[in-house]
Amino acid sequence: MKISSDELDYSAGYRLLIGAIVPRPIAWISTRSTAGVVNVAPFSAFTMVSSEPPMVGFTVSRRGGEYKDTARNIHETGEYIIHIADAGLVNAVHASSDIFPHDVSEVEVLRLAIEPGDVVSVPRIAAAPVALECNFVQHVTFGRRGSEFMVGEVKMFHVRDDLITNGKIDTMSLNPVCRLAGPIYATIGTTIPKPPHATRSDF
Repeated sequence: MKISSDELDYSAGYRLLIGAIVPRPIAWISTRSTAGVVNVAPFSAFTMVSSEPPMVGFTVSRRGGEYKDTARNIHETGEYIIHIADAGLVNAVHASSDIFPHDVSEVEVLRLAIEPGDVVSVPRIAAAPVALECNFVQHVTFGRRGSEFMVGEVKMFHVRDDLITNGKIDTMSLNPVCRLAGPIYATIGTTIPKPPHATRSDF
């Protein structure tokens, strides 16, 4: 089957992309509005950008032409925390994707325990096994709907003690939840060892 992108509307293109680009890691992001309301929302277009300094990026679309709470808060305050959720948090991650009014905190609605950030004023979700405190660096706008790729520098890593050895995180023990097509989630599952003649491990 051949499908020309010129013939696709937003929904059709979106369905094809999220079915082809899998699994996608989830950035579960907490922000704080200028009024002090703590927002939490998941984003599954998320990746590493740089290792020196450590930088990460995620894409956030607009809703009805307006910024979502996460993007608005980051633009206004310049601070946020990205959490990596494990399988035990999948229900909370999914519930936080619902649309809430600007003045309603998902943290309060979902009764998520939080702890203060060390270097940013945004609180982090206590149950998340990994959290990245970030300062906003820049954004690039793409597409007809004004989606933004937002890049931040990681200023503080929080990693649960049992997950890290010699500076490396044990991915299988982390058991991160990821996104597939539609409202379907997955974990790491079966892993494939490095091919016998492979020499590189940094791509």
